Amino acid sequence: MARPSVLFVCVKNGGKSQMAAGLMRAAAGVTVDIHSAGTKPGSAVNALSAESLLEVGVDITGETPKLVDPQLVREVDLVVTLGREAHVDAVPGTRFENWDTDEPSERGIDGLERMRLVRDDIAARVTDLAARLQNESATEQQEIR
Repeated sequence: MARPSVLFVCVKNGGKSQMAAGLMRAAAGVTVDIHSAGTKPGSAVNALSAESLLEVGVDITGETPKLVDPQLVREVDLVVTLGREAHVDAVPGTRFENWDTDEPSERGIDGLERMRLVRDDIAARVTDLAARLQNESATEQQEIR
């Protein structure tokens, strides 16, 4: 039985999608195949994103931004875009979700405080998604039996 797979996408693949992937690894471990990518990847992971995750025991400092691979989009079960700017063309057979994540900078909140709020918003969504994917996988396994 194949594990469920998810691709998290933002524009630069330096902040939100990397955060989501790191938080999903912490929440779901090896029960989900986890990928992240960007539509226009930057050159490095956002330092404040990484710092905010280190506070909760998740290390993304070794990650590097990657371009969305169309083949991967076709292969994963779910593509999650984070924010309003990243767009990935729909592919038959792949589910898509958009998480219109909190953007504290619109309220004048910046720096590490901003990243903590973004992290907490993404963490809540990831926890929900991990539970949904694990429930779907368990249901599929029961149907096979």
